Amino acid sequence: MPSFPNNNSPHCTMSHHSSSRKRPARQDIQEQRRALPIASAEKKLVEEVLKNDTLVVIGETGSGKTTQLPQFLHAGGFCERGRIGITQPRRVAAVTVAARVAEEMGVDLGQEVGYSIRFEDKTSAATEIKYLTDGMLLREALLDPLLHNYSVIIVDEAHERTIHTDVLLGLLKAVQKRRKAVKQETVTETRQFDSSKRTAISKHSESFNQARISHLKLVVMSATLDAEGFSQYFDNGRTVYIQGRQYPVDILYTYQPEPDYLDAVLITIFQVHLEEKAGDVLVFLTGQEEIEAVERLLLERSVHLPVGSLKLMVAPIYAALPCDQQMQVFKTTPRGSRKVILATNIAETSVTIPGVCYVIDPGLVKARIFNPQAGVESLSVLPVSKAQALQRSGRAGRERPGKCFRLYTEDTFYKLEDASIPEIKRCNLASVVLQLKALGIDDILGFDFMDKPSSTAIRKSLEHLYILGALTDEGKLSDPLGFQMSRLPVEPLYAKAVIISCEYKCSAEMLGLVAMLSVESIFYQPRGKLEEAKAAKQRFLCADGDHITLVNVLRAYVSEVEKTGNGRVPGKGNLRWCKENFINGRSLRRALDIYRQIERYLPGMGLSTVSCVEEWMQFRRCLTAAFFLNTARRQPDGSYRAMSSGQTVFVHPSSVLFGKKPDCLIFNELVCTTRHYIRNVTRIDSAWLPELASQYFVTKLAA
Repeated sequence: MPSFPNNNSPHCTMSHHSSSRKRPARQDIQEQRRALPIASAEKKLVEEVLKNDTLVVIGETGSGKTTQLPQFLHAGGFCERGRIGITQPRRVAAVTVAARVAEEMGVDLGQEVGYSIRFEDKTSAATEIKYLTDGMLLREALLDPLLHNYSVIIVDEAHERTIHTDVLLGLLKAVQKRRKAVKQETVTETRQFDSSKRTAISKHSESFNQARISHLKLVVMSATLDAEGFSQYFDNGRTVYIQGRQYPVDILYTYQPEPDYLDAVLITIFQVHLEEKAGDVLVFLTGQEEIEAVERLLLERSVHLPVGSLKLMVAPIYAALPCDQQMQVFKTTPRGSRKVILATNIAETSVTIPGVCYVIDPGLVKARIFNPQAGVESLSVLPVSKAQALQRSGRAGRERPGKCFRLYTEDTFYKLEDASIPEIKRCNLASVVLQLKALGIDDILGFDFMDKPSSTAIRKSLEHLYILGALTDEGKLSDPLGFQMSRLPVEPLYAKAVIISCEYKCSAEMLGLVAMLSVESIFYQPRGKLEEAKAAKQRFLCADGDHITLVNVLRAYVSEVEKTGNGRVPGKGNLRWCKENFINGRSLRRALDIYRQIERYLPGMGLSTVSCVEEWMQFRRCLTAAFFLNTARRQPDGSYRAMSSGQTVFVHPSSVLFGKKPDCLIFNELVCTTRHYIRNVTRIDSAWLPELASQYFVTKLAA
């Protein structure tokens, strides 16, 4: 049980004014805009963007930079020669912020203001302010290498240093130079514009129209004080600091490390709920499985709360959650209730959730770690950095004084790393390399990364793509496979699986599998109903392994969906079916969306959707041809040896094949906990390997 020192400082106070708010009127919205810290810097920011090709803006989360700067530039006339694009690392931020900006501007979402995320585009020819994920802008660059449609690109949340963000920064730096060279005459004319007139820029400024932007303006925005690195990368680019608004936050630590942090989370939530004054609670967890487990336990136990206590509302938010459900966290908490938001690190900086007064931070984050020597990427739970811990605690002080309950000791905090390692230096680069190749950038080792990944990691990714058949002997994209793989918005391994499944006449099943592997937590086992949940899973189980089991689940779900009125949208009956079968309805709805959206790419590549019906051997052969890099063979002691890395691994207890010990299998995920576990496994015939992946396995098996 977590024990915190007594704190005599005043409790956070929160009135219920927020619960009585209705949809803000136009006047109220403008008052809210004027109250943001960034409002006083409007003129300065517009002038700085006009004067500088690249601008670094540092502003705390909640300062208003994400919603307001695009509007400042729009009012300043920067859309005369193209759109303003604002990239986000996460789709929920792109969607929610676009909706807010459209509301502030009094326009319909999808018209002057829109968004574009993977599998969903809500823009039109009229769109002038476009929010999109960084990955989507990279995909746009495949069709338009100079990004002609944009006059300004704003890279938001740059401090998160995701793989796509880092690649995007390097790409935009190159695009700036190329556009500047192509349109040098116009640039020269712009620079000769009378600087005295720049101070009068407004929506109707004639002087700005004379100084039409002919090359790409770039704004890099960060919520942490790491401006020097960004500025140096962009040739000592200009930096502007925006004052934030932060109320005091009391930080409370545990006296000793918590042996079971999830149990500590639950206890602390109820401790806050019963002992603290009104205010919503934000809890940081590592992923969907944890969030849903805690959500179920909270709902089960909240029925035993004392009479007269605030009603407990639970609102999850994580990347895989459908957008309409993510929106629930932003709704005003009703009077007499307290909302508990269960979030991944998506809530550190990407979104600002109103009403939060308390933060519970176990100090952990889930991250992918790639070992280039072994060629293996694993999913691990790691301690957060100091910078992440500070961002999390700051969430409690955005609207009023707050408290942060850190479920670790103060000594542990001081031993944390100062900052997280950028993804580009710890993740598999195969997807990034494939995209760069598709953009015509063949010299990957020479690409101008802000933090260059190791040459070993780059070479391993090139080797990985070559083995998959995406690259030629000369390192170019292969035709047609490499080009086709680069077009599909999934990992290279999954892209190849979808493409070759058409040859094996099982593309319907492979699309379903890739969709199911793209979401988390299909099955769940509530406490007290473990046997019922296991019995329910038996209805879909295939003795050959987890992949076909997942396909069976999706097939059954689609059959249920087709019983509804329009045959496309899940209804209440589907939710009941999911509950009866102990299946995560959220994940299945998301998987069905992904299936349909990937399927739309096939006709453009001359491919079609064909079902193998019940020819599962053909499907397993296709799995082998696609996922041969993830092969493991049984050892005499019952463990398995991953054939690509030589690593000792074990079948995860959740697998259909746990305890079955087949001679040879393929897998899709390596998870590091107390052991190295492989998840999503299917048994195969080892004799298929030299037949279906001869270039790779003739030498491997000989060794």
